[in-house]
Amino acid sequence: MRARLFVIGCTGSVGSSVLSVCRAYPDRFEVRAVAARSSAEKIEQIADEFKSSAVVLTDASAATNLADRAGDRFSVLSGISAMEETAARSDIDHVVVASSGTDAVHPLLTALREGKDVSLANKESIVAAGRWIIPHVRREGQLRPLDSEHNAVWQCLQGRDPSTVRKIYLTASGGPFRTLSPEELQNVTPGMAVAHPVWNMGAKISVDSATLMNKGIEILEAMSLFRLSPERIDAVVCPEPFIHGIVEFTDGTFLMAASAPDMKLPCASALFYPERSPEPIFPSPVLEGKTLVFEKPDEERFPALRIAKEAARMGGAAPALLVGADEAAVDSFLSGQIGFNDIPRIVETVIEQYRGPGPGSLDDALSILAEGKRAAAEMCRNTNKTLNLRRKI
Repeated sequence: MRARLFVIGCTGSVGSSVLSVCRAYPDRFEVRAVAARSSAEKIEQIADEFKSSAVVLTDASAATNLADRAGDRFSVLSGISAMEETAARSDIDHVVVASSGTDAVHPLLTALREGKDVSLANKESIVAAGRWIIPHVRREGQLRPLDSEHNAVWQCLQGRDPSTVRKIYLTASGGPFRTLSPEELQNVTPGMAVAHPVWNMGAKISVDSATLMNKGIEILEAMSLFRLSPERIDAVVCPEPFIHGIVEFTDGTFLMAASAPDMKLPCASALFYPERSPEPIFPSPVLEGKTLVFEKPDEERFPALRIAKEAARMGGAAPALLVGADEAAVDSFLSGQIGFNDIPRIVETVIEQYRGPGPGSLDDALSILAEGKRAAAEMCRNTNKTLNLRRKI
């Protein structure tokens, strides 16, 4: 029997990798419904290819335009509530959350409450609201990480006693600026930052990878996914993109998950679980001549990782503030308002200046995230004004 999927974020890089797996194994997976923000033309092509019965667009105008030409090929729905309703449908077995942002929090919760399998690649939801999401995971393997690092750790932990885990390590390539001096980092442009040397990702994640904020956010995410304290999670730089996650056990043994750097591999492991795909979804790399080097991340040149670790230790409002502030700061960097080194400075300042309470509910957590985004955006505007004033002088 084929697994019937609802793919949220089907037009993004991770969603595209999920669809590649479904395309390769049409006898195992049926893409029953798809969702995106506003990419009407692309999602129309996807729905036609997979003969999906439903399309959800959170942008109302995009949904209206698509509905006008969809005819009876598929139904077109609009809004977050439509995503929730689709996630709850009895003819959906597996919900894939491959979108960014927090729009998918409620569809994610709905899927878990309904007992459906969920594959997840949404950092913001887990970091800001993991406290209210993870308790709804009912069984082993119901929630499956799609991010390459968390997926690697997840694979290493399968069938293992959690009490035997001493520490987990999330690997980082070090980004495109691993060897640059602090002075050189000041001159990094948006074009340089989005050109990741290994992974094909969106602009925001590419910038986060360049600042190492991505690795810090992944540490926060891993705390919820694997229910570990911040002291038991760390990051390590492995310039060769082959080892994606490492688990150290109490007896001193290290178990590592290695593969080619292609998102189709973790996607396949999540979709096929508890089985494995019958053949490689991507050509396996040659082991001969491969050298593995592990380095400690430089948290002085890349303070974003330090800031995220501090937010993990602080808890309370700090993780949600960090996610919101980073989103606004990266947007401002990409638009040329602030410099590369301003991103972590602004995120840290937003966390330090917050005087409100920690979250007491899911809605509180999302509100704090939005406050972090608002405060950082205002700080970025002020930074831009100062820079413009200096230029005029």
